[in-house]
Amino acid sequence: MSMNGVPVAAASQAAPPPQWALMERLLIDTMNRAAVVYVRRYTRPDGTLVWRDEWPGMDGSDDAYESFTSFPLFYALGGSDAIHDLARREWNAVTWQFTGYGQIHNEFDAYYDWMHHGESSTYFYYFGLADPTVHQDRARALRFAGMYIGEDDSAPNWDAQRRMIRSPINGSRGPRFEMTGVDWETHRPVLAHYPTPYEDVPGIDASDPMVIADWNDGETFDRILKLMNQRMVPGDVPLNLNATSLVTNAYLYTGEEKYRTWVLDYLDAWEERTRRNGGVMPDNVGPNNIIGEQMGGKWWGGYYGWRWPHGAFIILESTLIAGSNALLLTGDDRHLDLHRSQLDYLWELGERRDGAFQVPHRRGDAGWFTYRPPDPRYYIHLDYLTQSAADRDRLHHLEGRERWHEQSRFGKGGQYSPQAWHAYLNGSNPDLPEQMLSATYLEVCRRMERMRHDDGDPSQWDVHHWQDINPVACEALVQLTMGSPGVIYHGGLLHASLRYFDPALRRPGLPDGVAALVSRIDSDGVVVELANTDAVRSRDVLVQAGAFGEHAFTTARIVDGGGETPVDGKHFVARLAPGATIRLELGMRRYTHTPSYAFPWH
Repeated sequence: MSMNGVPVAAASQAAPPPQWALMERLLIDTMNRAAVVYVRRYTRPDGTLVWRDEWPGMDGSDDAYESFTSFPLFYALGGSDAIHDLARREWNAVTWQFTGYGQIHNEFDAYYDWMHHGESSTYFYYFGLADPTVHQDRARALRFAGMYIGEDDSAPNWDAQRRMIRSPINGSRGPRFEMTGVDWETHRPVLAHYPTPYEDVPGIDASDPMVIADWNDGETFDRILKLMNQRMVPGDVPLNLNATSLVTNAYLYTGEEKYRTWVLDYLDAWEERTRRNGGVMPDNVGPNNIIGEQMGGKWWGGYYGWRWPHGAFIILESTLIAGSNALLLTGDDRHLDLHRSQLDYLWELGERRDGAFQVPHRRGDAGWFTYRPPDPRYYIHLDYLTQSAADRDRLHHLEGRERWHEQSRFGKGGQYSPQAWHAYLNGSNPDLPEQMLSATYLEVCRRMERMRHDDGDPSQWDVHHWQDINPVACEALVQLTMGSPGVIYHGGLLHASLRYFDPALRRPGLPDGVAALVSRIDSDGVVVELANTDAVRSRDVLVQAGAFGEHAFTTARIVDGGGETPVDGKHFVARLAPGATIRLELGMRRYTHTPSYAFPWH
């Protein structure tokens, strides 16, 4: 059977809807209504946040964007048209508001680092999933990428000869080579709780590498800032690899080779620097592409590097983000070797402490320190992306996997840890979907309750105030319906096994009344269950292989004797009679198509 040339797998027998399906639809309906209340409560008629009149420094716009990041994603999953409208309204309003504050210039952060640029840009990347035909989004995507590939003379961030982004602090005004006290004004209280960036800050005894430097003390801050301007600001850092998502985003709109080439070239530059440094990734190269050029020869101590402020967390995120983008653009998982090499390097340095295997997360003058258990997220994302035996072995070496089915929790911006989801896909805790959906529903209720009692003075609120009140928490829906661990938070793209479209309304997302559950993912394909909870109307669901159409289906076999439909392409249609449920084993070839934001009918 086919529909306009697209193969069709049909389910005609009504059955009681699974509990997870009813809960999924309830959650979507609840968040549709809650989002409107949230926006009405915290924004003015023009969409700007009800907040203060001034906000100094270079920090803050990322947090405002994060307060609405989930809106376009929710629409792409099946949220209402009203949420799509609100998503665009709020992006424009935040951009306008923070342009007035001074953080944003030409609709992009004037200057900041790529941990924060990544947080801001995720919101923007989701617009490609929501509707890639919006000319303004496409034009912005190309213009923003141009700031980093050498096409914008007013933002000369890229040094093509040395294949480097010229400063850790960069943006629409170009690289920044000297930071001021005003730049850090709003962030000083936060950084006062982190270790000092260097062990040789005058007046600070750094015999303990975790000694805290009080950024709120004027003299201490002045000394730190002087050293940071001398050592950290000129040159490139691994964190800048997060910019590969911005450039990949432009490729997904256009398919232009120059964007693909830039991503691969920049990743290769960091691979070369790592080889030059004996296998461990240096966290700083100077203006002349010399490792440790501004750091007295030290390969550690760079901005958001091995020592300060977070350590290995940033190195591993950045290599994973860049490697996954390169994999998407080429189909070659060797581009994840840089990420693998750093995981393996830290593993070799690991030792048993306090009854558990731990690896170092920071490097200073006295060597490695801050030992912690390896973070499972990086191993789970790597295993998901490649489906390779070698990466699965890396994951299986982690301790405590037998308890992963218990480890579901919400994080910043509604993140939902992927450990329990991974355990479910591998046969643990068959009740997890209902548990995840219940937890998300209760989290929405908690946020709405907090909103109802949020009676403080908005002029005194912190810039992070809204992030954990936003009731549109999509992560569980992403994991369960799309078969994806979610995005890497600081600027990753949404890599997923499946996407859904409503062919009747010609829009993205699950059609009204339809729920989806991915229960298995492996190198050969995906198992998904689709349920029509509507007892009155039939529904067609157009299913796509990969978030960007990068994969290809081979077959769609209805489990329990329903026959097999040959597919051999990116799409097929599941036709669901009123009240019908269908369980499908989908054969899949991975990374066989050019990735694109284009919808099936474009």
